[in-house]
Amino acid sequence: MSKLLIAATGLAAATALTFGGTGTQAASTTLLPAGHSFAAKLSGKATFVAGSTTMTCSVSASSPSTGAANQVPAAPANHNAAGPVTVPINPPTFSSCTTSIFGVNVSVTTNATNGAWALTAQNGTPATAGFSIPKGGVVLKTSGLASCTITASPSGATTVNGSWTNGAPSSLAISGAAVPATVTGGLLCPTGNQSANFSATYQITDTTDAAQQITVTG
Repeated sequence: MSKLLIAATGLAAATALTFGGTGTQAASTTLLPAGHSFAAKLSGKATFVAGSTTMTCSVSASSPSTGAANQVPAAPANHNAAGPVTVPINPPTFSSCTTSIFGVNVSVTTNATNGAWALTAQNGTPATAGFSIPKGGVVLKTSGLASCTITASPSGATTVNGSWTNGAPSSLAISGAAVPATVTGGLLCPTGNQSANFSATYQITDTTDAAQQITVTG
């Protein structure tokens, strides 16, 4: 039973991806097209692995609404001569999630209560990108055989790095990224600090002009 909840921890922690990092390169970066809005949509499935247990979500997305979220900055702010370009995004949603353990259901909520989510892109060979999640930005609750609350990034902002590929559409691939979480609940919950690995690929599409692509260059 404890393996089950550790896996649930993985979902919360991984969801914290849901969204961080930039890599270590300091090359000049330009995010294009300047001023265009974009959406990040899961391609395939997101997996969350903790020990021998896997959790899977088949739907996840961060979409533009109003304001600067999910919008490439206008020039010249879309260019950084000394490093990455960071863009605030709306908290991603996660749904259609299942666990490999029978009898347990999960629900995932995201928030920006303690700070903004962001997408950060860094030009390089290869280009890198990732999502950042603010403190407590993802909360996962299990029900059924066990009722636990799993909070991702409990102590502060967390970064989840991946590789960026320009294309039609461009993509951000995250593989085996570790994210911290904390668990509270009843006797069947593995309370305390936990961690898990997250893997997912997101397609990044231009929602201002579908004929154009969101790209990372120098």
